[in-house]
Amino acid sequence: MNNKLLLCAIGTFCTMNANAQDDRPNIIYIMCDDMGYADLGCYGQQYISTPNIDRMAAEGMRFTQAYAGCPVSAPSRASFMTGQHTGHTKIRGNKERRSGQIKYGDNIDDAIVGQEPYDTAHVIIPEIMKDNGYNTAMFGKWAGGYEGSESTPDKRGIDEYYGYICQYAAHLYYPNFLNAYSRSAGDTAVYREVLTENIKHPMLGPGYEKRTQYSADLIHQQALDWIDKQTPDKPFIGIFTYTPPHAELFQPRDSIYNAYAGKFNNDKPSKLNKQSHYNVVDGGHKAFAALVTRLDTQVGQILKKLKEKGLDKKTLVIFTSDNGPHKEAGADPEFFNQEKLLRGIKRSTYEGGIRIPFIAYWPGTIKPGTVNDHQFAFYDLMPTFCDVAGIKNYEKKYRNPRLKEDYFDGISIYPTLTGKGVQKKHHHLYWEIAEGNMIGVRMGDWKLVVHKGVCQLFNLATDLHEDHDLSQEYPEILKEMKDIIKKEHVNSKLFRVTIPE
Repeated sequence: MNNKLLLCAIGTFCTMNANAQDDRPNIIYIMCDDMGYADLGCYGQQYISTPNIDRMAAEGMRFTQAYAGCPVSAPSRASFMTGQHTGHTKIRGNKERRSGQIKYGDNIDDAIVGQEPYDTAHVIIPEIMKDNGYNTAMFGKWAGGYEGSESTPDKRGIDEYYGYICQYAAHLYYPNFLNAYSRSAGDTAVYREVLTENIKHPMLGPGYEKRTQYSADLIHQQALDWIDKQTPDKPFIGIFTYTPPHAELFQPRDSIYNAYAGKFNNDKPSKLNKQSHYNVVDGGHKAFAALVTRLDTQVGQILKKLKEKGLDKKTLVIFTSDNGPHKEAGADPEFFNQEKLLRGIKRSTYEGGIRIPFIAYWPGTIKPGTVNDHQFAFYDLMPTFCDVAGIKNYEKKYRNPRLKEDYFDGISIYPTLTGKGVQKKHHHLYWEIAEGNMIGVRMGDWKLVVHKGVCQLFNLATDLHEDHDLSQEYPEILKEMKDIIKKEHVNSKLFRVTIPE
């Protein structure tokens, strides 16, 4: 079923004369993997070089209270794609589908991989944008459905795709295969592109270092080639879900990597973890720093490409991270968060797990050097992108009448980005994660963290690190925020959390 038929089938249909709308802005959304709030120079990082992203912030808008959709990958990406918080969206935790075996050379890999599929009854961002005349592409991690499922890029409004369908498979930076799909090339479904040079060598342990096809470079080059093909007469949206700086930290031993040689005292090598697909690096601090700088270099190349094509002033570019920093495969978030600004990391609803770097760049539209403290989360980006594209009343147009309740939880941040109109604010923001059984609520300066049903209440205005539990001192606030949980949480058979009494 093609995208137009899909939207008709769920009762959400929109027509637009694309030729009359060729002046609409483009969107490039760059979401990296597991970068912490403090991992960029423009957010206070002292050990890692990020000149391109820092310049992007200096020439654009840097947000200080932006939040991921969830403190772990798949549900955070689902929150972005669906415009729903994780009390409503189907995906509320990482849940792999892995079955069968297949050999690539002497390497045994999974025959089918991927995550739990997005709900096909609820529209996602690329479907909306494609339905309104945009060229759509995605490069990087999908994590919205396993191979062959009802929710893969080719079935969800994406014209061009290259990357990892499965985020578990993305643990390997030199994998046996990547997934690909090109509507323009006549592909009918996502397929596996075997990396023939890689499979000549082991995928885990000694010999892995002989692999030469580095996924981060391959994915990035596909993204640049796609931008190069875009023309001013038709708007486009590119969703670049790049994998660095997530584990395994392994990467080319090039000038970027070697620039950090000897920079960190007592830098410890990582350990081989076959179960998680993490190969060994000779120094965790060096490898993580190099991955961040490598990503920064790629962001610089994207901005340069847009400028070369004369598309920079017509394109909103966003850079962000899917959740807080990880502590896997030799990564050490405590070392790179020397000021101990935020508590918690990935998989935690403390601030460190969900507050993320977020930079918006749009020359001629966004005032350079702006620092903004507006509170928002990933589910606000669906209405924001609709505003950028001039799509009116998106909730009414794309709400599925066959669902008892088809949630759209976002509030557009377009007024904040452009200075046009009045910025509406959330009464509260909401998160839950099945892994670790945690819930988070932010209401103004108040923050509620629930772990296995046990509540902690903090005032972020005076206690950003969330050290002082005030739940006994402010019972009325505690009750109000617990009532928010009861209002926002819809039970899930797949992903369960404990609701506080």
